[in-house]
Amino acid sequence: MRLADLVRLVRAPAALSVPGDVVAGAAAAGDLGPRTAGLAAASVCLYWSGMAANDWADRELDAVERPERPIPSGRVSPGQAVGIAAGLTAAGVALAALAGGRRALAVALPLAGAVWAYDLKAKNTPAGPAVMAACRGLDVLLGASGGRVARALPAALTVAAHTYTVTELSRREVSGAGRTLPAATLAGTAGVAVAAGGRRVTSGALAVWYAAAYGGAQVRVAADPSAAMVRAAVGAGITGLPSLQGALTARAGQPLAGLAVAAIAPLARVLARKVSPT
Repeated sequence: MRLADLVRLVRAPAALSVPGDVVAGAAAAGDLGPRTAGLAAASVCLYWSGMAANDWADRELDAVERPERPIPSGRVSPGQAVGIAAGLTAAGVALAALAGGRRALAVALPLAGAVWAYDLKAKNTPAGPAVMAACRGLDVLLGASGGRVARALPAALTVAAHTYTVTELSRREVSGAGRTLPAATLAGTAGVAVAAGGRRVTSGALAVWYAAAYGGAQVRVAADPSAAMVRAAVGAGITGLPSLQGALTARAGQPLAGLAVAAIAPLARVLARKVSPT
């Protein structure tokens, strides 16, 4: 297996949307510090494990709908994919324990369980978007695990709400969407932006940036609900997440850290042109 195939299996560049969850949680909980980097690394491993497990679980469907993916194309075997997913899960849980101790481990274990539950059982059921939203909410709480976790709950719920809209759209990446779905997800995005913006200048500006990028893509889906436009909106939701995380971080009183997180968004969009995040 080539490195390029591994990168595509785990959608490596899409993990740029992950560390901001941990940073936003840590900022909200008053615990942004040295341990945050280790928890972010744990979060990335768990994210990559979910991508590999997703492709393993979808290998038969992808053989029909996306034969260019690493498993159906034969570049990665099913056994290799599930092995990589399991190894990354173990690495993510171990890193969380090393960086954050028992409190982080208490979040990392249910987070890992939720990732696998989504890929293996929930994804193609009505509960799918809620389970994926729970994964992202727990990711925020992983960052908050060393501080006042209750204070990070609003940030976790905000990221979870965003994730719910992206996941609902992603279920129409192949078939296309009706006009009702993008209207509903756009309303959700507006609510998320308001929740993230608050009254601070930096957080408000970053929330507007988030709403313009992801909301604009959903407006285009409403005008043209084809599969290609839906995929573009899903990509915008993934690559635009750092601007939302940055707004939440700035709202928690860490404007410089918020700007640093949000600065990942343009890089994520550039890399998404080379390796699809969906």
